[in-house]
Amino acid sequence: MKRQSLLLTLPNMPYFCFPESVGQYRHDPEHSVEREAGALNNFNIHYCVSGKGYAEIDGIVHELRAGEAVLYFPLQKQRYYSNKDDPWDVRWFHFYGGTGLGDYLIQHGFHRNPLWKLGQPKVWEQAHEELLDEAETNRMLRPAHLSMLTYMLLTIFVEQAVALAGSKAGTSGERIMELLPLMQQDAVKPFVLEEWADKAGVTPYYFCKLFKSATRMTPMDFITRCRLQAAKQWLLERKDDNIGQIAEEAGYPSVSYFNKRFMAHEGMTPTAYRRLYGV
Repeated sequence: MKRQSLLLTLPNMPYFCFPESVGQYRHDPEHSVEREAGALNNFNIHYCVSGKGYAEIDGIVHELRAGEAVLYFPLQKQRYYSNKDDPWDVRWFHFYGGTGLGDYLIQHGFHRNPLWKLGQPKVWEQAHEELLDEAETNRMLRPAHLSMLTYMLLTIFVEQAVALAGSKAGTSGERIMELLPLMQQDAVKPFVLEEWADKAGVTPYYFCKLFKSATRMTPMDFITRCRLQAAKQWLLERKDDNIGQIAEEAGYPSVSYFNKRFMAHEGMTPTAYRRLYGV
């Protein structure tokens, strides 16, 4: 049985957090998801109600049982799937917000570990059911209520989650994950590798190795994805600004190079992207 509700992404997000999608898959032995690093620009939690599932972290497969969950930050590589003989009943939601949301989770240490166990699982399950019911019944008619239910679900998780033993990421990966939100925030500024390496307390060469190990991409690949994500949003929101203005503010003084990078990632020019969405 599958229940899922896909919601709109708000271009001007007035809320601390908001659901992008929410759902529940029950007893589906074929449930399997794999996303490359950089593919998904929101947070998501997948929580096992019953049965068994798996999350693959840095090449290591971890089993998830009832009351356990995996939390992914934006742009992380993701691999999770159900046990075929004892399929999991999995509740999940994808959510996003401003930079404050990432800071909130980092402040509470949730960047240090991807795998968690909830102390009172029924409380979280009930809160998830309320969010799923609201999304299925009213869709986007009550966005403030959707945000409130998302915040409630998230704070229950933060309050009750305890890191699973044996799943802690290494200190090297932690350094990089702590820097990701700040790198994303400053992506449109000139990228100076030495400055970011200093923040991590390592040499530029070692910073690149740590970054590739933690995210499966180079630092410049990450910056490019963040810049293009900002540019895509501005192309649709700022209808009166020309391509050159947006390119420069996204970190590309050269319009031709911006067009080249945009075409490589999106398969179309910035102008064609605007036309696609009626701008």
